[in-house]
Amino acid sequence: MSHTPNGGNNRRDFLGKMLAGATMLSIPSFAGLAQESKHMSTSTTDAWSSKIKGKHRIVIDIPRPHEIYPFAWAKVFLLTNQATGTPEKDCCAVMVLRHEGIPYAMKNELWEKYKFGQLFKVDDPKTKAPAVRNPFWMPQPGDFNVPGIGNVDIGINQLQASGVLFAVCNMAITVYSAIVAKEMALDPVAVKNEWLAGVLPGVDVVPSGMWAIGRAQEKNCGYCFAG
Repeated sequence: MSHTPNGGNNRRDFLGKMLAGATMLSIPSFAGLAQESKHMSTSTTDAWSSKIKGKHRIVIDIPRPHEIYPFAWAKVFLLTNQATGTPEKDCCAVMVLRHEGIPYAMKNELWEKYKFGQLFKVDDPKTKAPAVRNPFWMPQPGDFNVPGIGNVDIGINQLQASGVLFAVCNMAITVYSAIVAKEMALDPVAVKNEWLAGVLPGVDVVPSGMWAIGRAQEKNCGYCFAG
């Protein structure tokens, strides 16, 4: 996907201004967010950690969109392990969508309604315009072609079929849904609930991305920064 040379800076400037301009009434306090996380039971969070298995393990930290790279790296991890004698079933890649990476965890309807492509500076691989669909959910044939390799299967659904785990940050969903709700004059609670209801099948909502990265490393995952 193509971006202007300053695309990353422009995105961060825009989102930074939105964060700075949001009132304390529109964004929950950290204490409130921490209190909310208590409602995610220990059994639920421990169940997520227990999914991390396999001889070779890696956690991929995705704090913002970075073209195809985070998804390609998960596939490369699996393919090169397979090429060196370790099948997919003995590997585990954990992809943590946090901060500005959270829209990848959501369904196409939310991308269209809330203009995620424009907000987070994600272009559609076909049109090169701001995406109104999640480019990595059930991608179309030919969406992702790599020179020397050809079409690559790096959609979220395709990676899930290979055993890749996905987690999305509840804290980031809370903050960004509140920001967007304020900009659109909507009820922040309703927007957050809509976003949570629109999380893709098989993607786990975790207390925070940092929590998930920490738990993954406690489970002996190597660390890869994808932002």
